[in-house]
Amino acid sequence: MSVTVTRTYLTLPTLTALVPGRRDVDARLVHIAPCPVDQWRALYRQIGAAWHWHDRDLWDQGRMQAHLERADVRIYQAVNDSAPAATDPLGFLELERHRDGSVEIAYLGLDHRALGCGLGAWLVTEAARTAFAWGATRVWLHTCTLDSPAALPNYLARGFSIDKTETYEATLSS
Repeated sequence: MSVTVTRTYLTLPTLTALVPGRRDVDARLVHIAPCPVDQWRALYRQIGAAWHWHDRDLWDQGRMQAHLERADVRIYQAVNDSAPAATDPLGFLELERHRDGSVEIAYLGLDHRALGCGLGAWLVTEAARTAFAWGATRVWLHTCTLDSPAALPNYLARGFSIDKTETYEATLSS
């Protein structure tokens, strides 16, 4: 099935522009370093399958490993310490630092079990804080109409502003 998708690019220029989400969540970010390819792929599938994340499906093991070993890429998972399986990821975050000093939130998402619990606002807040603590000159990302309907409003509520939008055709597999 072919669909028209709108991609929206957003920027957070400074940490002071961040409008924090909830702080009363029982979750924390865990930096996975080094991140094994199999673990990254499992997180990518678990978190992204519902939102049609497929752009890295064709990356072979070597290309994916080289990407994950770059000093300018950091992988995090969100975990709930009070859950029965405290290491079971509730969310996933990939940050990538670019030559201009900006940090891109390349991937950010929640497991379906964590949707609607206020964790999205917390995860975006923590992603931005982590990126600025890493030395970002600005933080940016893109989302699209295949993403959760709550994603764009959440980014805007956190202080991100829209830089540009574009449309493209995508073929969705069932």
